[in-house]
Amino acid sequence: MVFTNKVVLITGASSGIGASCALRFAALNANLALVGRNVENLNNVAGKCEELKGNRPLTIKADISIDEDVQRIIVDTIDRYGKLDVLVNNAGILIMSGITGDIKNFDKMIATNIRGTYLLTQKAVPYLLETKGNIVNVSSVVSMKPVPGMMAYSMTKGAMDIFTKCTALELGPKGVRVNMVNPGPVNTNLFTVNSLSPDQKEQFLEKISELLPLKKLVKSDDVAKLISFLACEDANCITGSSHIIDCGVMLGDPYA
Repeated sequence: MVFTNKVVLITGASSGIGASCALRFAALNANLALVGRNVENLNNVAGKCEELKGNRPLTIKADISIDEDVQRIIVDTIDRYGKLDVLVNNAGILIMSGITGDIKNFDKMIATNIRGTYLLTQKAVPYLLETKGNIVNVSSVVSMKPVPGMMAYSMTKGAMDIFTKCTALELGPKGVRVNMVNPGPVNTNLFTVNSLSPDQKEQFLEKISELLPLKKLVKSDDVAKLISFLACEDANCITGSSHIIDCGVMLGDPYA
């Protein structure tokens, strides 16, 4: 599995799954365009990628909830590399919010998790058609399994799932594959619990891991490996599909 001369655009690349994807694709010799809001973290990730590959990725400070930023992401990527082979839609925000929560929280998550992803994909499609490239979207198991306090976030991930399938159906006849990964709990900065100290957060996550059949949380590196497989030629017959990576979350607790 190699991505020599392939251009891979990754959103949310400054931390978590996105950062792991950047390192994974760099190790596989891809040319990278890394998008994030935190410039310091983004540059740190780019530096690690440079150590792996030998040349520095393109870094783009951008917020995909802002239309002008979305356009700039595509323009900068094409200006640098002249093409696009793989789009990894990873950027997302999680705010704990239920039906009685502030509607502004819902709007923020819709703007990034759905609208921004939709618009970026729309802008990327003409270039993906030229290369017969592919898209990998990062969803979540909460699109299929309700979790208390995560109603609004779950709705955005449910929308991501059907967005993936509809896009795959539309672009498949034109040679572009579209798939998604649905991770369970991953210990990243996205998965935070309000008002908990770092020690309390660690204890909380340990308790969650003990409830899972595999007795551990998903690692962002493992998600990145799955994403890179879906993006490679070995997966040339896979499109419109969901790939759960959750250490058994969806199996439920047999002793509950």
